[in-house]
Amino acid sequence: MAGNRRAARMGSAVSGGSAAIAFLVAIVTNYVTAQPPEWAENTVLVWSAFGVLAVVSLGLLFWERRLAAGPQDDGVRPVPLGRIAVGGHSMNPPTVSARVRGREAELERIGALVRGRGGGMVVVCGAGGLGKTTLVAEAAARARAEGRVVVWIRWRDDAGQLGHNLAQAAHILGLPESRLEEARTGRVSLVDAVWEHLATVKGWVIVVDNVDTPTRVGPGSGPPAAYRGWLRPHGGGVLLVTSRDTTRQTWGPDTDLIHLQPLADDAGGAVLLDAAPHAGTAAEAEELAVRLGGLPLGLNAAGTYLSVPTSRHRAFAAYQHALEAEFADLLGAEHPAAAIDADTARRVVRHTWDLSLDQLHQDGYTLARPVLQLLALFEPAPVPRTLMTPELVTEATGLSATAAGVDAALAGLHQYGLLHTPGTAGPGDGVPPVNQVRLHPLVRDVTAHTLTRPEPTETWIAAIDAHLARAVDATTSMPGRTGWPTARLLAVHLRSHLDRSAQRDFTTAVGTLDDLADALNNAGAASEELLLRRHLLDTETRFLGADHPDTLATRNHLASTLNDLGEHQQAAVLHHQTLTARERILGPDHPNTLTSRNNYANVLNRLGNHRQAASLHRQDLTDRERVLGLNHPDTLGSRNNLATALNRLGDHRQAADLHRRNLTDSERILGPDHPNTLSSRNNLANALNDLGEHQQAADLHRQTLTAREHVLGPNHPRTLGSRNNLASTLNDLGEHQQAADLHRQTLTAREHVLGPNHPRTLGSRNNLASTLNDLGEHQQAADLHRQTLTAREHVLGPNHPDTLTSRNNLATAQARLAETGRRRWWQLPRRR
Repeated sequence: MAGNRRAARMGSAVSGGSAAIAFLVAIVTNYVTAQPPEWAENTVLVWSAFGVLAVVSLGLLFWERRLAAGPQDDGVRPVPLGRIAVGGHSMNPPTVSARVRGREAELERIGALVRGRGGGMVVVCGAGGLGKTTLVAEAAARARAEGRVVVWIRWRDDAGQLGHNLAQAAHILGLPESRLEEARTGRVSLVDAVWEHLATVKGWVIVVDNVDTPTRVGPGSGPPAAYRGWLRPHGGGVLLVTSRDTTRQTWGPDTDLIHLQPLADDAGGAVLLDAAPHAGTAAEAEELAVRLGGLPLGLNAAGTYLSVPTSRHRAFAAYQHALEAEFADLLGAEHPAAAIDADTARRVVRHTWDLSLDQLHQDGYTLARPVLQLLALFEPAPVPRTLMTPELVTEATGLSATAAGVDAALAGLHQYGLLHTPGTAGPGDGVPPVNQVRLHPLVRDVTAHTLTRPEPTETWIAAIDAHLARAVDATTSMPGRTGWPTARLLAVHLRSHLDRSAQRDFTTAVGTLDDLADALNNAGAASEELLLRRHLLDTETRFLGADHPDTLATRNHLASTLNDLGEHQQAAVLHHQTLTARERILGPDHPNTLTSRNNYANVLNRLGNHRQAASLHRQDLTDRERVLGLNHPDTLGSRNNLATALNRLGDHRQAADLHRRNLTDSERILGPDHPNTLSSRNNLANALNDLGEHQQAADLHRQTLTAREHVLGPNHPRTLGSRNNLASTLNDLGEHQQAADLHRQTLTAREHVLGPNHPRTLGSRNNLASTLNDLGEHQQAADLHRQTLTAREHVLGPNHPDTLTSRNNLATAQARLAETGRRRWWQLPRRR
């Protein structure tokens, strides 16, 4: 083979010194004993030739001995890599043409191993298009700049060729010809001879790129994780491998796995700016990078397109806009050479994942491609694992599917980085995690645009819609809060379900979305609920008209959801609009009209219009008692809301009396742990605290918090409200440190669940600042109050009561801070 021919050439060169000496002896012998030719009679010429031959012979002899001695010390002398060429391809690392962005941590991790005293094996793994080869090429270039011997080997799905390349690399690093001869004659194993030598030599870096079929590495049929084949972690240098296979089972426990992820938004934007610096701003580049999912292959494709002067779209924003209509042309275009040339396929977004899918099919994962295609027809968001059933696969594709087959397909797609498993759903509310799967945005888009069958047939879509409806029914039927995490995941997929199913069965499709939205309301998942309520309102307005009772009901729900999200002004407009329409269409005493009046009053109370809110609630309570009766749950709700408005007006005693009566009735009618009963207990505690009865209020708040944690979960918005209220009451009791700890815990949770600028989050920040002020942490309190005041001015307006409270609290903190400063100055000892 080529390696043996190379070794033979090197062997003849090494023995050149001995051959030259033998040749010189032969000439002298001939000159002395034979009849000399005419030129030999010229003694000056003869002895000059002897001198030249002698010098050359001695030089070759010394060179032979130096090569035979092998590398000195523990390192190796860098070999000019331009000489390394085997079988017609270069063993030099490829040149990195652009700056590598967003991979600093990975490069440092590899560099630390290269610079370390030991060796090892690093596998840079991940889906196609993540820039594995580029990352390793940059690491190789840095190692080479530090004086390391670097050899680059391309995996060609041929174990024999890999063995030949590694033997050549070992020979470059000083593996003696005699040892190779022993391997050729079968006296030792070649793979063992190579790795025994590589274990004794330090300072080298060997790259084996694109090992996407690791089970074929060999020699033999053992897996790479056994470390008996061509890839081992036990050398004196660093073996760098790139692969799409991401599993620890493949690579074994002694391998350092670097699982590449998409680039961060800022790094992706920098890649685009590097390629097309005049295509727009950094913000526009980052926005396009987000749309491309941070995939380096997609970013490079977009950057290259934008940098060409003749391209139709020359700006980041224009390219992003064009993606929606021209995706197939920009990133989904087919390359004619991709089917026969894997290197071409790796460089084309349209084809790069076909390599993994083809390999999975060859390995027996026959459902991998259809399962990926099914997932691509969902929205670009996590999909509950429970949706991917054998029944769905069979109904959609017509293929025979079993649970084991679907499991294997998902496992194979995960192994090759084509889907991810985010793990849990929801804000960590104590419910067991929901298994979920998610496609990278570009994997989904390319798959959806370039399916190997015609456009998605009615059968595929109908099967998906049927299983979505069943999933909603199963989720909303789960007891307690068990189904809430799944409901959150399903929400985003239900909008397109409504668009498709409304044409076939409008009533059923609307009912499915409405049921899921109610479950999300119970879960406190206002953001996900908002997605469905908006879509329902648009659809019902289009199909039924703006004044249809169902449309009005959806508008009422949407307004309440906006109110829960802190969008009080927008909620007030919608509630007033709905109230006016219901009074006109249904009449002033219809239960739905009374509901609208109650909800409009609630949002007015949130906006600080407490007197108007109390007047509406009093009117609504009177009408509900007359129309619905004293014990109807809606009547209890009106009484609770009137008491809350009165408390905000400063009429704490009347509020407390109403809340106490309402709590007694709620416990009797609804039960002690009903969410509405817990709200009554919470509101009674607030009124008692405002009356100065702090200990009784704290006891009620603690009782309510425990029940809400049990019924709703620790991070439900209402539970966070109870924790906030308990903390405020403890602060009034003088338990400032305990109050500060609870406020800090609540603030962190509200920032995560509700967002940093939600009015309730701002309330938590205000309350923490006030507690810190009571603890003497005046500077920190002033900083938090200033931050809260700025946000409240923006969110609530400059004249909202909460904004005025923040302005007052900031002034108080600043005054306390100034007073403390004066005291410290006064107490300073005078200098003498």
